[in-house]
Amino acid sequence: MKIALAQINPTVGDFTGNLEKIIAGTRRAADQGARIAVFSELAICGYPPADFLEKPSFLKRCRTAVDELAAATRDLSTAIIAGVALPAPPDAGKPAVNAAVLLDCGHVLLEQHKRLLPFYDVFDEQRYFLPTTRQQVVELDGLRLAISICEDAWNDKNFWPRRLYALDPLEELMRQNPSIHINLSSSPFWHSKRKVRRQMLAAIANRDGIPVLMCNQVGGNDSLIFDGSSIVLNKHGDLVAQAKSFAEDLVIVDPFSAPPIPEPTDDDTEAAYKALVLGTRDYVRKCGFSKVLIALSGGIDSALVAAIAADALGPENVLAIGMPSPYSSKGSIDDSRTLAANLGIRFEIIAISDLFHQYARALDPLFAGTKPDLTEENLQSRIRGNLLMALSNKFGSLVLTTGNKSEMAVGYCTLYGDMVGALAVIGDLIKTRVYAICRWLNREREIIPSSIIEKPPSAELRPDQKDTDSLPPYEVLDPILEAYVERYETPECIAQKNSFPLELVQQVVRLVERSEYKRQQAAPVLKVTSKSFGMGRRFPIAVKVQV
Repeated sequence: MKIALAQINPTVGDFTGNLEKIIAGTRRAADQGARIAVFSELAICGYPPADFLEKPSFLKRCRTAVDELAAATRDLSTAIIAGVALPAPPDAGKPAVNAAVLLDCGHVLLEQHKRLLPFYDVFDEQRYFLPTTRQQVVELDGLRLAISICEDAWNDKNFWPRRLYALDPLEELMRQNPSIHINLSSSPFWHSKRKVRRQMLAAIANRDGIPVLMCNQVGGNDSLIFDGSSIVLNKHGDLVAQAKSFAEDLVIVDPFSAPPIPEPTDDDTEAAYKALVLGTRDYVRKCGFSKVLIALSGGIDSALVAAIAADALGPENVLAIGMPSPYSSKGSIDDSRTLAANLGIRFEIIAISDLFHQYARALDPLFAGTKPDLTEENLQSRIRGNLLMALSNKFGSLVLTTGNKSEMAVGYCTLYGDMVGALAVIGDLIKTRVYAICRWLNREREIIPSSIIEKPPSAELRPDQKDTDSLPPYEVLDPILEAYVERYETPECIAQKNSFPLELVQQVVRLVERSEYKRQQAAPVLKVTSKSFGMGRRFPIAVKVQV
């Protein structure tokens, strides 16, 4: 039996657009002889719908969308398996169920509900969904289908050293002797996720002795990026088909007879770049915009954001603004011009020296008797933020912020200044990864001028300023941040593992804890690591932490 994995990019709440994609994908699958077309978790309504699930009108629209899909595909010989949210029974205590529906010739043959509801990091499904208490195998043309939804496949006691749930829904399904396992997923991307997901599903296929198919969502929704990478594994766990990463795709295969194919080589540097391009494109367009603004400083962070934006939206939709202050070097302006030319984006200059002096004069009576300090540095950043937002208002363009994860972690950023914007494109990249991606971009030709990569990082807000005036070198800072922010290691453990002075690690940790109030006012961060500054990180602001 030929089965199609129809990997689509849905938009939350766009029932008309999502149905069009599902119907078109099903027709393409039918034209190529597929008996079943599989779509991702909540493909009909989009994932994650969050508090829309608390609106009865939204859930009612989900139900009518299923009926519309059945009617529109009644004439096709291809059955559909697709994810959708549906109303929970009255008095259930939760508004919805996370369901997979099996449609064939206009009829609903199965409505399978999700059992394991993740409630960690970016996931909040226990807030909305009622878990099912039973799951059943369904038969189609003599083939017994075990249908699971995302997390239901993530609790194999033989694979995970520590399980998150007491039960494994697949064990109940396997007791019903299925012929094949089909998993509908909306599994977000982060560093190394694709490899882990593939290994986990291969272990399940090998354990159960039946083929496993996983159709994953692709596209960006707010901070989350879904990589797709849908896969088909034979009963031995060998890879026999894989859809594209970071793009819509349709893969058709007979999982019982297809020969194994080589395992893909996962380049996490390339994957991070492609993920950020996809996340930027979808954030801007799904929010109803087409153009973006970037403050181009001549530094490596804004250079990478500009490259991502040009790839995501087309160079014609990117406007870069240079805003030199009294402390900006001529080299930074020249580097910005070269970068803009390399990318084919428009570059304009608004000098802020006069504005800065006017601000300073206005504040002189109140600042009398004080020495220039961080206040005057931040004034320059906030002037730039004001100008960017004026351009945004005038021309309907979104501002992309250019701060990296290292800066956000320790508060080396200015509220209402360089933090102004609609999306923090590289807010989940530590500084050393920013450099790695820029070098990867330059692998065939120089896109990021080498002078930008080679110069010591500097905010250029005072004479001869360097980042190392305030922070440890990024080669030291970044391992501390990864360990503390992403893995929750203690300062003592970090110091011992890396042979760093404990006092230095504690100093960095204090900066991280003291900057929480800034991060919770930051633009949404595109997530590419296991723990980003965003919806998956939930720490109080007013707190006293002993370091």
